[in-house]
Amino acid sequence: MKKQFIPKDDKGKELWLKNFANNVNTYATKYNITVAEVSDMVASALHFTYWLNYKNQYAEFILKLTAYKNEARDGIIAGATPSVVPAPPALGVAPAAVAPGIFVRANSIALRIKKHNLVTEADMQQLGLIGEEQTIDVLNATPEITLRTVGGGKPEVVWNKGSFDGVEIWVDRGEGFVFLAVDSHPNYTDTSAMPAPNASQVWKYKAIYLLHDERVGNWSAVVSINVGG
Repeated sequence: MKKQFIPKDDKGKELWLKNFANNVNTYATKYNITVAEVSDMVASALHFTYWLNYKNQYAEFILKLTAYKNEARDGIIAGATPSVVPAPPALGVAPAAVAPGIFVRANSIALRIKKHNLVTEADMQQLGLIGEEQTIDVLNATPEITLRTVGGGKPEVVWNKGSFDGVEIWVDRGEGFVFLAVDSHPNYTDTSAMPAPNASQVWKYKAIYLLHDERVGNWSAVVSINVGG
């Protein structure tokens, strides 16, 4: 089975890149890694971490802002204390920008090391180049999906890609499930027209994994969310 040494999720990628950037200079001479490549990995790790943190904190801010907006619109429970206005994230000055394709470049360097005639198990271990064997259970695979609201109250389907190519998402807005979208990069925002004011609806969603353009495994559990109103 294929062994994947660079994680698929952003947090895993961040941790892997930090370790790789912190250690690659030690092996630069042995594996013919240039000074420019080492510098790029260090700068790329800083760049990716900054913007990943910003994205995560901004997503949390949007959730709080939406809740605050809803509170202003609908009021609060008698006796409750009004929420404090949420503040946007402030992470300071961004590090220097790097070229797009950070992990394409990192993977290229890593593969050169792995194929080098002097490569050792210990070196690969230190650099994070020994992956775990990846197996895909195409019979029992079942996506776990959750829902949340994003800008403008739009429902967002949150899902984990794992080793699959994507998911097929279906929605039920009160008249039965219909096809909504194929999504290859988590997460998916439903941009369909919202219900009219004061006409809240319950929208339901389900998803199934795709591998090589074919459905595999089982449908997820159906999840629902109140939309509009």
